Amino acid sequence: MTNTSTKVKLLIVEDEILLANDIANKLSNNNYKIVGIADTAKKALDLLENHGDIDMVLIDIVIKGEFDGIELARFINQKHQVPFLFLTSHADSYIFERAKSVKPHAYLLKPFNERQVCIAIELALKNFAVKASQEEISQKTNFEPNDNQVLNIKDSLFLKKNQHFERVPLREILFLKADSNYCSVYTKTDRFVYSVGLNKIEEQLPTKRFMRVHRSYVININSVVGYEGNLLFIENEKIPVSKAHKDEVFRHFKTI
Repeated sequence: MTNTSTKVKLLIVEDEILLANDIANKLSNNNYKIVGIADTAKKALDLLENHGDIDMVLIDIVIKGEFDGIELARFINQKHQVPFLFLTSHADSYIFERAKSVKPHAYLLKPFNERQVCIAIELALKNFAVKASQEEISQKTNFEPNDNQVLNIKDSLFLKKNQHFERVPLREILFLKADSNYCSVYTKTDRFVYSVGLNKIEEQLPTKRFMRVHRSYVININSVVGYEGNLLFIENEKIPVSKAHKDEVFRHFKTI
């Protein structure tokens, strides 16, 4: 079972309540957590103010109230800096050009099915993480989820597990271990396995917090509780330190 605290948290902005509830149910079934449904931009902004940990906003462009979804997105860009995607049944060039001006991280035309909206969420997270340009975003409408994706967003890694992302704060990651053609990310409560090399995931980690200690291990410096000889202790694990990294590693620990 997915830890509730690691679920990606979504806000849905849609004034057709039946459709909003349908989207919410489908996404809940795919292990996303719905923190709220808003039918106006004002309600959406209130929810963003009161829920500081919202990971993404799904916005219908045409909503009731003083501001439409595009203006809401403009406010989000200015104040909240969270990824958002547009849901809309309007594909005319005027709306599309207005929508592009706020640089959405994905754009999904109604009607859409469950798989399409899940893919759009992954696309939006990926585009936000890499800060892709609008031109790059527009060219990726046929995006397919990649099981090997690891996204670094706002002091968390978004890690794929069972076809959905889970949000894991960097402080919760203990160490990474390479094993043949696979890499495992060990957290305080879970383990994520990727069919990529350790180097690929290490690229997503801040060097001030994570350190290579062995060709097969990268550790969270703050998770080390002790050491003896060439071994570092992280919870119940003993992590070897290789000769190539020994001086750098233990010089660091002697100064903290």
